Amino acid sequence: MTDVLIVGAGPTGLTLAYDLARRGVTVRIIDKNAAHHHGSRGKTLHPRSLEILEDLGVADRIVADGTAHLMFRKYFDGEYVSDIDPFAGDGPAPDAPFDSGVFIGQWRIEEILRDRLAACGVQVELGAELIGFVQDADGVTATLTDGRRIQAAYLVGCDGGRSAVRNTLGLPFEGHTEQVQAMVCGDVEAGGISRDYWHQWFTPDGAIMLCPIPGTDSFQLQATPEPDEQGNPLPPSLESFQRLFDHHARTAGIRLRNATWLSTWRVNVRMVERARVGRVFLAGDAAHVHPIAGGLGMNTGIQDAYNLGWKLALALTGQAGAALLDTYDEERLPVAAWTLQITTDRLNRVLEAIKEPGHGVEAAAPPTVGQGYRWSSLATGAGNEILHPGDRAPDAPCTDRMGNRIRLFQLFAGPHFTLIGFGTAAPAALREVMDKHGDLVRAHAIGAERSGLRDTDGHARRAYGIGGDALVLVRPDNHIALITEGSDSHAALAFLDGLRSQPGSRHPHIAPDAGVTL
Repeated sequence: MTDVLIVGAGPTGLTLAYDLARRGVTVRIIDKNAAHHHGSRGKTLHPRSLEILEDLGVADRIVADGTAHLMFRKYFDGEYVSDIDPFAGDGPAPDAPFDSGVFIGQWRIEEILRDRLAACGVQVELGAELIGFVQDADGVTATLTDGRRIQAAYLVGCDGGRSAVRNTLGLPFEGHTEQVQAMVCGDVEAGGISRDYWHQWFTPDGAIMLCPIPGTDSFQLQATPEPDEQGNPLPPSLESFQRLFDHHARTAGIRLRNATWLSTWRVNVRMVERARVGRVFLAGDAAHVHPIAGGLGMNTGIQDAYNLGWKLALALTGQAGAALLDTYDEERLPVAAWTLQITTDRLNRVLEAIKEPGHGVEAAAPPTVGQGYRWSSLATGAGNEILHPGDRAPDAPCTDRMGNRIRLFQLFAGPHFTLIGFGTAAPAALREVMDKHGDLVRAHAIGAERSGLRDTDGHARRAYGIGGDALVLVRPDNHIALITEGSDSHAALAFLDGLRSQPGSRHPHIAPDAGVTL
């Protein structure tokens, strides 16, 4: 029996699998495909997702292999309009180390995550298609097409918009599909087109875009599809891509070639009303799909996984009660609803604006995702003018007693809570918490006279809005659990005691739950 069975080996499933594996949770990850895909697909990682991937130890490889600050080159009716960097002016800053999104093919992101997962002894099981499962108070039994059965304490569906897990649960996928709004996509080579830009040609009746995919000779093509006689999108092909390019780009002598990963994408705006049923969870596109405007799909799925991983691990090891798992729905469903709304609004603005020459073709900064959960029951107490419980915990540079530079994000990295104490009285409070909860927490004093870290140029105090003495408890997913003035450890102890006070596990790897049989 495994602790967690993950269905779907895209970025969401792989992020969750590695996050669990590094915490000592036994995990299996299956995918119905017979081989790993090599399409560019989701190609943009936003700064918050890069922060998550830094915690997982893969951001350096992704940044090295990808392209940051890619210029968007805009055209209208074949005429050059402008070059825009949508991330210009964003940093880097002491509290935010990544000053740009990174453009990189999804296949490469998955390769890097698979390598990281393999270092934990876990391989993706290909050609393993789920056809059903049942669950009870003790676990889940999944059945594959070849008749094999897999028993797990929990199952997580990361299997995309047509999720077999969601369909087996019978959960409605509320929303709508726009039959008239579609896009054709593919990976193509295009000699004579500069690879220093994401080229975006707009005309009053549509658009075509070519984005260079690092590490390849290909561009990702996105375009308004050709209609047939009934107005339905024609299937994508190299020939139709060339006709679309000639029509929208109006650039003579450019021939597209070697088209791979051909796809038609329709605008879907859908989400589930709950992402947990008993011991079964949904994450990523299995739980919510939305327009591609802003490039939030893969990023939202990665952040789903990051939110769920530490909660499953604590429940499975008995360090927290299974009630902690209820906060996954509580925190992530509002984010999904916000994402559906903002991407729909963004797409509609673009579609309306491009109808008029010279309008709607400027690159806007992508929406910011992953900033916090102020509404959560895990956000305890009041905040200050800068931060509130539930917010993303900022980074800041510090130095140790030897003068070595160390960032707060380096202290946060790993499967633990982090307790930061500001001021000279902090060490005593930190020791009190560590004495009781040292298996859950790592503690660091900032600004103590003879121990701890020095706040380089006051960046940490400014980022956290701290004037005098204070304690800040940071969750394993680098969001703030609480901020307290002074050096009283009571609030931090009460929070951590509360995690443990829920019903304990009847088995070291099975947390009790109100079981649902399907």
